[in-house]
Amino acid sequence: MSTILDLQNISTTVNAGTNEEKKILKNINLKLEDGDFVTLLGTNGAGKSTLLNIINGSLFPTTGKIFLKKRKKRNLTNDSEVKRAKYIAQVFQDPKMGTAPRMTVAENLLLATKRGHHRGLHLRGLDKHLDDFKKETSQLPNGLNERLNTFVGNLSGGQRQTLSFLMATIKRPDLLLLDEHTAALDPNTSRELLELTDKVVREEHLTCIMITHQLKDAIKYGNRTIILNSGEIVLDVKGKDKKKLTEEDILQYFAD
Repeated sequence: MSTILDLQNISTTVNAGTNEEKKILKNINLKLEDGDFVTLLGTNGAGKSTLLNIINGSLFPTTGKIFLKKRKKRNLTNDSEVKRAKYIAQVFQDPKMGTAPRMTVAENLLLATKRGHHRGLHLRGLDKHLDDFKKETSQLPNGLNERLNTFVGNLSGGQRQTLSFLMATIKRPDLLLLDEHTAALDPNTSRELLELTDKVVREEHLTCIMITHQLKDAIKYGNRTIILNSGEIVLDVKGKDKKKLTEEDILQYFAD
């Protein structure tokens, strides 16, 4: 197995030099192997979303380096979020993020197929993609295959989040980040999207980090579980050890 993501001594400090100075992440060292599906847990303020933001480039670490390797090793430490989007896809907690509400489902999917490409002035060629989009969405819950010409702003939260997930995975990113991507959904829709997530990540052999607050989901999904506490990794288990993990095991890391 080859290393896809390599975080070296990552620390993040906010409000440096003031009375409000706080260290969010503390010397994080983490390697993700090709095909790792990590469920990431931690209390509020533990640094989970900050970690994902450091990886996706919306935040920069105070110290440390970030390397991504798929076809070749790249130092992403100083790369912008836009540059990293060529390799890294993310689905956010809010269904309104990650999609364009005034464009149709098909138009959003067309944008997703062009992630990482130079976008000059040319005909968009939407019609020739419609059959493929119909096929892709027919395998998804929420009836998106019947809503290709619907403006995304008129979709339900579940439909919009399912679309966001398809947009993030349609070009098979080197790394997929899921920031509590089912938290805003009703239980049934959340379950459907989690099952879809598990199916796509496994079948496409994606490397993925999924933040969750649900202990049962952390146990059920993925091959690896990581727990953050006060900006540090306090548990990192995979394989057989992950399969033996119980809710009681996890809860001890949340005790005061």
